[in-house]
Amino acid sequence: MSQTSGASGPLEWTDLEARLERVRPKLEDLRREAGDDVAAGVLEMLADVTRADEARHDRLSTRLMEIYRLHGSRAAFASLYELNAGALYQQVVARLRRYRCRADALDVLQEVFFNIYRYPHRFNSERDDAFRVWTATIVRNTVLKHLRSLSRSGRGEVTLDEELEPRAACASEPSRGVIEDESTHECTRVYLNYLYLYLRFFRMLSDREQRAIQMVEVEGRSYREAAGELGIKLENLKMVIFRARRKIHRSMRRVFEGLPADLRPAREPAASGRPERHWSSSAMAGEER
Repeated sequence: MSQTSGASGPLEWTDLEARLERVRPKLEDLRREAGDDVAAGVLEMLADVTRADEARHDRLSTRLMEIYRLHGSRAAFASLYELNAGALYQQVVARLRRYRCRADALDVLQEVFFNIYRYPHRFNSERDDAFRVWTATIVRNTVLKHLRSLSRSGRGEVTLDEELEPRAACASEPSRGVIEDESTHECTRVYLNYLYLYLRFFRMLSDREQRAIQMVEVEGRSYREAAGELGIKLENLKMVIFRARRKIHRSMRRVFEGLPADLRPAREPAASGRPERHWSSSAMAGEER
């Protein structure tokens, strides 16, 4: 996928009509690989002038990707490259500059299209702009992969002037900062998912279970103080909190395993009709505060 010389090369930014003209010669191959109806549909999209250029580009690219996914058509994949190589190259260059990464933009672009080639089954064509959104994610992940690779290998490729400049003791590599920012963002997202699920299942507990957890885990009250305010024995309070925690934990685990949550109301009888097992105080988590 080397850059083609001349103004019409795929990495040169040209207007939509010029890019569409590079797709037309591939229609015969597309007809042979995917059928007459498919090729006729693409030809109709090429001739459609009722949409704005960006909408036409998005719709055609998404359709070609869907054809490649369904038929494995090389002509469809080649057309995708002719239509999108320039735009994706600009995205790669912008990402590399943003992260101060010195990877070769053409190498990254080649890997972007290699990922498109390898993973068509991951593409969802429900929206007209699906290909543009999907490839933007691929560009981002591919650039970050190169960034991590250069960081691990130590091939930062700094210039001699940069090596001679004294570096502050607390300064970190730009690549490390980007990776840490990405990791922080992902950890925050996962943590918020955990909090959402915890709150969802907490609200499904009985009023007494909610109040007990609120006093002990949020307000920091001792077990003995909480038991006195709720008017129950200390051992009973420990049992209430233990069972409430177990309900939340089991339901969250089922959700993360792809199963429906199974948090029943506190006093609902078990489905099997057998009496609920009683736990001794020694089996309960936590000791008296």
